[in-house]
Amino acid sequence: MPELPEVEITCRGVRPHVEGRALTAVVVRNASLRLPVPDELADLLVGCNLRRVWRRAKYLLFDFGAGSVILHLGMSGSLRVVDAELPPAPHDHVDLVFGDLALRLRDPRRFGMVVWQAGAADAHPLLARLGPEPLSDAFDGAWLHRATRGLRAPIKHVLMDSHRVVGVGNIYASESLFRAGVHPLEPAGALGPRRCARLVAAVRDTLSAAIAAGGSTLRDFVGSDGRPGYFQQQYFVYAREGEPCRQCGTPVQRIVSGQRATYFCPRCQRRRA
Repeated sequence: MPELPEVEITCRGVRPHVEGRALTAVVVRNASLRLPVPDELADLLVGCNLRRVWRRAKYLLFDFGAGSVILHLGMSGSLRVVDAELPPAPHDHVDLVFGDLALRLRDPRRFGMVVWQAGAADAHPLLARLGPEPLSDAFDGAWLHRATRGLRAPIKHVLMDSHRVVGVGNIYASESLFRAGVHPLEPAGALGPRRCARLVAAVRDTLSAAIAAGGSTLRDFVGSDGRPGYFQQQYFVYAREGEPCRQCGTPVQRIVSGQRATYFCPRCQRRRA
């Protein structure tokens, strides 16, 4: 699934092409996504200027003034800038057309979504209860320390809980915990202020490095220009079971926690509690 870096890369990629332009058509080839594409989308949007393109968690938001299109890439989707006349390929389900170009959603598994939210986008039920952005000032060591007091859940689960902090999915949680030297099963409430601060810094560094590398392309992800990401070449632990740790040489281990594969170095990430 595209995680925060991949969605941020897509946001930055499409923004300069469409922000400030009028939407001229909505083409829906298959409305049966995770949530149905609204029938009235074209009636609501054609002729409206796109004021702002931004990201909240793993959602892309297109602000048209009276409301916003909320778009999610699903498990394997991508949003690309293409010539509006380019014939669609299989799984190209939705186009938002701006004159001579279009934003084209390709979603082979149809787990993505394109929905309309009148008024403020963050009032939508999917966004209203989300936690802070991990690259924002609101997410710091003091906040993480307060938020984890009394929690016995593994710290990796807490990092992946979007009601606590958004956008840190399985890949980047594993990589951040390695950089911070924290075992993924460590009870969240056992982390003191210094380790919380170190973990927040690791999350920021990991996400920023992934964005700089164009994200991770393990199967399907491409940016708005159709190019894959390369951060997977820098992984310390994710998907490296049995391979030597890049820091100490100990074989990387894989466990399943919360029904998700979790990778860690048993030497660099010793469990303390």
